[in-house]
Amino acid sequence: MVVTGAAGFVGSHVVEAVARDGLDVVAVDAPRRSLTPGVTRERWRWLGGRAGVVPLELDLAVDDLAPLAAADVVVHLAGRPGVRDSWGPGEAAVERDNVVASRRLLEACARRGTKVVVASSSSVYGPAGARASREDDPLAPASPYARSKAEVERLARAAADAGLPVTVLRYFSVYGPRQRPDMAFHRFIAAALAGRPLPVFGDGTALRSFTHVGDVVTATTAAVRATLPPGTVVNVGSGEPTSVNDAIALISDHLGIEPRITAHAPIPGDVPRTHADPTRAAALLDWTPAVPLDVGLKDQITWQRGAP
Repeated sequence: MVVTGAAGFVGSHVVEAVARDGLDVVAVDAPRRSLTPGVTRERWRWLGGRAGVVPLELDLAVDDLAPLAAADVVVHLAGRPGVRDSWGPGEAAVERDNVVASRRLLEACARRGTKVVVASSSSVYGPAGARASREDDPLAPASPYARSKAEVERLARAAADAGLPVTVLRYFSVYGPRQRPDMAFHRFIAAALAGRPLPVFGDGTALRSFTHVGDVVTATTAAVRATLPPGTVVNVGSGEPTSVNDAIALISDHLGIEPRITAHAPIPGDVPRTHADPTRAAALLDWTPAVPLDVGLKDQITWQRGAP
């Protein structure tokens, strides 16, 4: 198996789970290009020391990808994350690292018929309406990042139409140990532990289907094992959205603090509501989220207390 983005937040957990199950995995990343290079290089060394893991440093946008397509399955988690940084100069970066890299990887895998599991994002839906978002709903991406993920999905559909066994997983607001420092819960917890006000974009009423990384790994490995029609899209997200304010209240209770908030202007393209319908995941992957937000936040707080 190949896992791209292996030194990242979700990728490192997937590699760890696969190796723990006794499978060999080629862990692909480009740590020198990472947004958090110190963290990624440390994780890169840690991955390389695990039994059954072969680290391979590649830039998917320019390097030869034929060796990756020789695997039985590729889990494609690499990409440029984040709505906030995708505007302005960041638009070219998400085009390169999300669209170009994914196109090249899908083309390489198509030549060999290699199974691919592609990570997408709930951001492709735009703001959720009165009901939960379903996989067949029309897409309304509201930022360059979201548009790049929608284009990756279009490329995956085209590859599936040509016969490539590819599955698309739409992740919803993943959190937990190893979360990137720019992500909301990491910022909130770090600020609270340091006695600083918590930086909140908007008024805190935004709703999210927060999904623990352990649940995301379970869904991802289930998709690897499953035999699905090419081009199948599956939501991977909690069916119970929670407001940012309520999540902050849980964090504050766990830390025994009275939260102080510093409000910032909302981020353009950051939608007011995401809400996953996990019905298809239950039917096709036998997956339902198992980690309640309260428990998952304790898990992340424990990790951040000991994180470098």
